[in-house]
Amino acid sequence: MSENPTVLFVCVHNAGRSQMAAGFLQHLAGGRIDVLSAGSEPADQINPVAIEAMAEVGIDIAGEQPKILKDETVQASDVVITMGCGDACPFFPGKRYEDWKLDDPAGQGIEAVRPIRDEIRARVEVLIASL
Repeated sequence: MSENPTVLFVCVHNAGRSQMAAGFLQHLAGGRIDVLSAGSEPADQINPVAIEAMAEVGIDIAGEQPKILKDETVQASDVVITMGCGDACPFFPGKRYEDWKLDDPAGQGIEAVRPIRDEIRARVEVLIASL
């Protein structure tokens, strides 16, 4: 077990928002924070437009896979950040929860995904400062 705080990003499909957030946190935190992501109904693959949007800022998330959200994952996390998955996210007392209201990049073109990516980056930077 590392001494690092663990942050879990959750969205329904674990294919866009949560993967971009995890990519930014890993990139920007420089190993000081453990990063997990999962979805209540994981997609078959990461949204290719999310991969493209992240590649534009020099972060490669192409090797990631959407993962199913498990209670153990939530229990192992210090901070749980949900992204519009509503009631599907399990709640455990004593965790820090944040809900980031972000547009879903699914089915959107790169022009629509860039501002979502940039907002995620800004929120991740605030999150890192708070840990």
